[in-house]
Amino acid sequence: MGGLTRFGISIDEALLRRFDALLEEKGYDSRSEAIRDLIRERLVEEEWARNAEVVGAITLVYNHHVRELAERLTDLQHHHHHHVLSSLHVHLDADNCVEVIVVRGPADEVRDLAGHLVGAKGVKHGKLVMSTTGSAL
Repeated sequence: MGGLTRFGISIDEALLRRFDALLEEKGYDSRSEAIRDLIRERLVEEEWARNAEVVGAITLVYNHHVRELAERLTDLQHHHHHHVLSSLHVHLDADNCVEVIVVRGPADEVRDLAGHLVGAKGVKHGKLVMSTTGSAL
């Protein structure tokens, strides 16, 4: 990060009170850090819209008794091996598993892979969380 620049903004008092309450709830030390986080968040969203390279985690919860589901999920990951960095498989109970798959690649391709995994018959719940590689921030 380069040198810091100070700037002022005008803001409605009621909006500022709500913002300050949010900062307190989230544990921010300063308005400046919260505003920096908001700016970073928006810049990351722009990266996703431009189909920039992203990293992410796909979380899947499924019943491992569903016929051939684990094999289908593994096959999809192997088919997209260039995007799959790592995976973690956890047995939640006698029936259910959670799998967390760490991925990297162009945003559209990561979304597509997540859609195929989450949409696999037998997956109870799935979610993709994308982030930035950090190189542009």
